[in-house]
Amino acid sequence: MGARTNIVLNEELVEEVKSMTSLKTKKEVVDLALNELVKQLKRKKLLAMRRKGLWEGDLAGSRRQRFATD
Repeated sequence: MGARTNIVLNEELVEEVKSMTSLKTKKEVVDLALNELVKQLKRKKLLAMRRKGLWEGDLAGSRRQRFATD
């Protein structure tokens, strides 16, 4: 269960979302919007972390050296 609050919503956006989904209430619309925002931000964070760890080397060369017999 969540906290109760009063917010002013853009009624046109709420109705647009309701017409595009099977959602019936404003609460469902707000819950969906919050969940989608959290998912989007998590994806961005994950992608940023993956970019930091990109390896810029010669994979084929590294493999050749690893398995080369001297």
